Amino acid sequence: MTRPELRRAERTMPTPALPCPCGLPAAYPECCGRFHSGTGQAPTAELLMRSRFSAFAVGDTAYLLRSWHSSTRPDRLDLDPAQRWERLEILSTERGGMFETEGSVEFRAHYREGGHSGSLREHSAFSREGGAWVYVGPLSPVDFD
Repeated sequence: MTRPELRRAERTMPTPALPCPCGLPAAYPECCGRFHSGTGQAPTAELLMRSRFSAFAVGDTAYLLRSWHSSTRPDRLDLDPAQRWERLEILSTERGGMFETEGSVEFRAHYREGGHSGSLREHSAFSREGGAWVYVGPLSPVDFD
């Protein structure tokens, strides 16, 4: 291949997919994107938590509502477009495995709003509803830093 052909080929090559906002090393489409699109279901409570963080990061309110337990799900969800979810830390998990029906995940989610950085810390309950993991709600008061 000549140099001009090589440069032209480099320009037409697809750019690598962006990393998933959840912090795992996979690209978004292969990680949380498959849950958001409905082509897969999170097999554990932790992966559901990660996919919900990613949904906040990409603004997917439909997924957030679908993955919320029917007994605690709000009628609607309005995300603040000025708030950017930047990083997720999983602090602990309890149960919530592939063959369990309940679990909890404690996490810290980092965000930026305007010129201010902050974090939200929550210990969340998850359960299975219709065979799929769903977010139930906080087990303790939510802490904003």
